[in-house]
Amino acid sequence: MKLNLQDIPRVKNITKQEFLDNYFKPQKPVVIERCIEDWPAFTKWNLDYMKQVAGDKTVPLYDDRPVHYKDGFNQAHATMKMRDYVDLLQSEPTKYRVFLWNILKEVPQLQKDFSFPDFGLKFMKGLPMLFFGGRDSHTFMHYDIDFANIFHFHFEGTKQCILFNQDQNKYLYKIPHSLIVREDIDFSNPDFNKWPALQHAKGYTTELNHGEVLYMPEGYWHYMKYKTPGFSMSLRSISKNPKNLAKAVYNIAIMRYFDNLMRKIKGQNWIDYKNKQAIRRTNKKNS
Repeated sequence: MKLNLQDIPRVKNITKQEFLDNYFKPQKPVVIERCIEDWPAFTKWNLDYMKQVAGDKTVPLYDDRPVHYKDGFNQAHATMKMRDYVDLLQSEPTKYRVFLWNILKEVPQLQKDFSFPDFGLKFMKGLPMLFFGGRDSHTFMHYDIDFANIFHFHFEGTKQCILFNQDQNKYLYKIPHSLIVREDIDFSNPDFNKWPALQHAKGYTTELNHGEVLYMPEGYWHYMKYKTPGFSMSLRSISKNPKNLAKAVYNIAIMRYFDNLMRKIKGQNWIDYKNKQAIRRTNKKNS
C-alpha cells in the first residue's frame, strides 16, 4: 500500500496570468519545466561549478538524526569546505545535506547567474537559498516557518518531492510547537501499521530534474529525497493570505522561542512529550 499521491501538474512554460489564475490563487502546486533556460545558471550550475566558485567556503551540514533537546533552531550538525563536500557527494552516498545556504551572502558572483522571474509575486530578494544533498539523503516532512510561496529550482540530477497542504495536518502526525511531523516516518515507504492515519492523507508528488522549478504554495508540507547527488535553489515570496501571514508571525515571534525555552527547562523530556503528543492527537482526530 502506498501514500495517496497525485502527480503535480506540469507545464513547459507559463504566463504570469496563467500562473496567478491557475496555481497561485487556488494555491495549487505546479512544475514549470522550461522557464530558466535563458539563465546562465541553466548551463553553468552543477556540482563541479559550485566546487570551483565556492570551494573555500565552509558550509553547514545536516543529516537525518532525530531532533535533540540540545539542538538550537536550525543548528547545523557539522561543517565542511564546499570542495570537500562536493567530493563526498560525488564519491559515495551521504546523509549530509546543505540547508538554507544564502548564496548572496557567501558567493555574490552567483547572483549574476540567475534573475527573479515575473510570476506576479514580489520576491524576498535577499533570501535566495541553496540546498544540497547526496543520493538517498532526505529532509524530514516539514513546512517553512514563514508560510512563504516557494519556487524551488533544481540543478543536476533528480529529486523526489512529496507535498501536502495544511488541510492534511490531522493525518500527518504533526509534532506540536514545531514545523515537522514524526521524524521516524519514512514518507518514501511508510509503515501504515505503525502510522495508520497516513492512509487517509491526500498529497502530491513529482520528480524534479535539472532546470525545472516547483511552485509550493503557502504552508505546504514538503519532503525531499535526492535520487542522485544534486542541489536546488529556493526563491520565496511572502504569504498573501492574512491567516497564513498571522501564522508566520506567530511561528517566528512566539512559537520557536517557546519551544527553545521548554527545551532548556525540560530537556529531552520535552522532545519525548511532543513526539507522544503527535501520536495521541492524530489518533484522537481520526478516532
